[in-house]
Amino acid sequence: MCRVVDLRQAVLAKNDASAHDLRAHLAARGTAVVNLLSSPGSGKTALLERELLRARERSVPVAALSADLATENDAARLARSGVPVKQVLTDGLCHLEAGMLAGHLDGWLPDDTRLLFVENVGNLVCPASYDLGETLRVTLASVTEGEDKPLKYPTAFGLAHLVVVTKTDLAEAVEFDEAAFRANVEQVNPGVEVVLTSARRGQGVGALLDRAMAAADGAPVHSPVMARLSHHHGHGHAHTDSGHAHADNSYARADNGHAHADTGHTHADDGHVQAPDGNTHAPDGHTHAHPEATGTMAHTPS
Repeated sequence: MCRVVDLRQAVLAKNDASAHDLRAHLAARGTAVVNLLSSPGSGKTALLERELLRARERSVPVAALSADLATENDAARLARSGVPVKQVLTDGLCHLEAGMLAGHLDGWLPDDTRLLFVENVGNLVCPASYDLGETLRVTLASVTEGEDKPLKYPTAFGLAHLVVVTKTDLAEAVEFDEAAFRANVEQVNPGVEVVLTSARRGQGVGALLDRAMAAADGAPVHSPVMARLSHHHGHGHAHTDSGHAHADNSYARADNGHAHADTGHTHADDGHVQAPDGNTHAPDGHTHAHPEATGTMAHTPS
């Protein structure tokens, strides 16, 4: 059991160190990262496209990096905004890590970028445990996903600096209970702001950009209770420089079918385990190279 705990701590500690370095590097050049987490199909790509267009209208230099297990569809959609966009294919890995992100920014991110929006892999389990050096962490959920989503994924919602509800144009059709959703968010993350949006109708479009710009300019972000409790009691690991922490996760199954225990391992469907050395170890004892998101596509504005 001690060995399992040590492995978990080593995996996350390695990522924390990379996130700390990346945050400092980007801050020195005046860039703030916005980490977007949601389940697949939440509508975050549609909303992000509208936010990127709004940023361009306001002459705010922004860029976007989209991560997926496969396909370059999201990057192609975001590129329509005319801002620099890059697609990262994780080759089966269900989350981004700080070191991976840093590698993809090197030589690509424009020097004048004020905000970098990172569209994380669609999954509310393992991405919640990985700091990407972000200034603002945003968790999104659509009205079609149900009011109890925050209770089912307490870490993802409990560590958010901002919660965004999408597809409100469908709220009446699916009988979405806004009061119940807000109460559930409040239960896992007291005091966090909840913003209602509809990319189709334009409701709330620009709010995410406003909150991100405020954070980038040094305005204080929400401090989740889960982060403070985690740091105080020594559970999980805390990031004091960004105002958030990652607490222990109970055993859960991700939306893409990968299962993650409270060990911090990444368990693939084939039984491989990602160890802190960055390699993937199979049940037969052989070691395989880490899937370092080899597929990428970059779009530059014309």
